[in-house]
Amino acid sequence: MKNDKRTSKNWLLAAGLGAAALAATMWGNRRGSYDLTRRVVLITGGSRGLGLVLARQAVAEGARVAICARDEAELARARQDLLNAGAAEADVLTLARDITNEVEVRTMVAEVENRLGAIDVLINNAGIILGGPLDNMDSRDYEDSMAIHFWAPLHAMQAVLPSMRRRGEGRIVNISSLGGKVALPHMAPYSASKFALVGLSEGFRAELHQHGITVTTVCPGLLRTGSPDHALVKGQQKKEFAWFSIADSLPGITMSAEQAARQIWNACRRGDGEIILSLPAKLLAAFHGLLPGTTTDILSWLNRALPATGESPAANVRRTGFESETDLTRSPITTLTRKAALKNNEV
Repeated sequence: MKNDKRTSKNWLLAAGLGAAALAATMWGNRRGSYDLTRRVVLITGGSRGLGLVLARQAVAEGARVAICARDEAELARARQDLLNAGAAEADVLTLARDITNEVEVRTMVAEVENRLGAIDVLINNAGIILGGPLDNMDSRDYEDSMAIHFWAPLHAMQAVLPSMRRRGEGRIVNISSLGGKVALPHMAPYSASKFALVGLSEGFRAELHQHGITVTTVCPGLLRTGSPDHALVKGQQKKEFAWFSIADSLPGITMSAEQAARQIWNACRRGDGEIILSLPAKLLAAFHGLLPGTTTDILSWLNRALPATGESPAANVRRTGFESETDLTRSPITTLTRKAALKNNEV
């Protein structure tokens, strides 16, 4: 009898979570009233992947867009992409900057304001993905993740806030991750830094709302942006990369970059506090919110299916996805990801 009652409660809980996640998905498709026409938008990590898709959609709505990244060749291709999408020459600005450097962030914001005007929307999108077993991670992995996912957004927000405060308006969008809501195995540095970004973003929202500045935290699940080849892996690198690249290609658990970008812009227009992208991500985040210990226990079982700790000295070396390809990751299983990579300047 007790087991029957427990099973019934679990089914009711699952049904409730599913209904809530579906309602959240429908809400995410509602368009807000904030008009992007002639707005100045700054997107970090905008040369490829989700950042480039966000820039394309902003350009399509008449925004003036500045994108930054470290790679000048990537930026040149991204600029041409945006011009092909209909942007005017004067409305696209590309900046090669290291956003982990506070001085470079401040000079970048000053240049955008000088050439395009006051920044209306800041999107902190730049990030790195680092996967591998806990024992193959070192202090540098945590420091680099925090530098790009926590300190860089902090410096960018501090740089744009004086102008936004004077005007009494502004929008800030911080791209965190489902990994910033639920600690995922083999992604400890990534999850820790994304958790930090969620806390930072929520704290800024609470204090800036009174000044007419809205801060939106975005927590995507798996997105088909084409980014796996740029991921960094440690441990048994080829096996780690195979797990990640295949998962990133599965249509049932992933969301297209275009759909994700539309929902992010809708959340920005509405001034939402938070949006979680993809139905599986919403379900996992909701389940973790109700039963965090149970969620962690379930993920500990998933961890047993992931590659074991690499024992050789080479296992502690970072390899890119490009360096970790196998016949499996080049097979038809990853077709969707490879198509997205071609489309979104990830190759």
